[in-house]
Amino acid sequence: MDIESKLETIERDFMEIDVKMADPVISMNPKEIQALGKKRAQLEPVVEKYREYRSAKKGIIEARELQKSGDPEMENLANEEIERLEPLIESFEGELTLLLLPRDPNDEKSVVVEVRAGTGGDEAALFAGDLYRMYSRFCERQKWKPEVLDVSETEMGGIKEIIFRIDNEGAYSKLKFESGVHRVQRVPVTEASGRIHTSAATVAVLPEATDVEVNIRQEDLKVDTYRSSGAGGQHVNMTDSAVRITHIPTGIVATCQDERSQIKNRAKAMLYLKTRIYNMELQKQTSEQAAERRGLIGSGDRSERIRTYNYPQNRITDHRVNVTLYKLDTYLDGDIFELIDAMTIAEQTERLHNLES
Repeated sequence: MDIESKLETIERDFMEIDVKMADPVISMNPKEIQALGKKRAQLEPVVEKYREYRSAKKGIIEARELQKSGDPEMENLANEEIERLEPLIESFEGELTLLLLPRDPNDEKSVVVEVRAGTGGDEAALFAGDLYRMYSRFCERQKWKPEVLDVSETEMGGIKEIIFRIDNEGAYSKLKFESGVHRVQRVPVTEASGRIHTSAATVAVLPEATDVEVNIRQEDLKVDTYRSSGAGGQHVNMTDSAVRITHIPTGIVATCQDERSQIKNRAKAMLYLKTRIYNMELQKQTSEQAAERRGLIGSGDRSERIRTYNYPQNRITDHRVNVTLYKLDTYLDGDIFELIDAMTIAEQTERLHNLES
């Protein structure tokens, strides 16, 4: 199927969705309306661009007819119109090609994010805390609300590990490139001589699993309850409300102690457990694909060093796309959009290359 036929099919599907959504019987079914609305929203950008492209092509055909009119004034107008429309058509073709690229099936999902201190002791834990604050500020800019599932803090105010959920459509498409090792270069607060130290933290962004994607048998689970704990009294609870769930076949453990209700903590821990199991399988597939073709934007391996944060120079460098920005302060304040855009473009370029090769 050529690109024009594919676009015509997409437009027909789009129009059929509009007809279905106007049907009184279907409109009484909230789930079906929601599913149709979601599909319509995915197709709308393609259809709008295709209609602009088709209108421009029609304009050129009409202008070429005017060139044959024998009227010099009309011919000049036709030439001007062709000069205006030809670059537009080329631009539309490029945009449509990108819009028709296969989408990551996880892009529209909510996410669970894990941030862990790596090498560097207390300084690494402080940096993990800085990363969590950075993502929290980014969520504020997006009008998203992160929900902490579990956290382990240090006495100095750092974070050994924090696991939080962002329950917003499209969160994965924005944050999926954050997975990997984040390296920091700065003078620690405990360093009297002023020497720059290097430490690291790891980030894993996991697309949230659904019940359809992961089926867990109750007999495969070991559930423990215990009292919540935290540095400085934070998150402390006098009842056994914290929950630890172990998936015996895989050995994966999920905990949640953020809520005072054991029932709520169990529900959150189960959600996290399903997400971990789903992503274990996803990681296997990614690793197999990466073995066949090492991508421009990396394999998604969490052990891969992806970024360096240099405080003395106010510099942040993404090693996958070789982009350096001298505005680390604004980046840490949650303004991470420029690198998200750079990584998105890199991914689109890679997909185009894979499509052509």
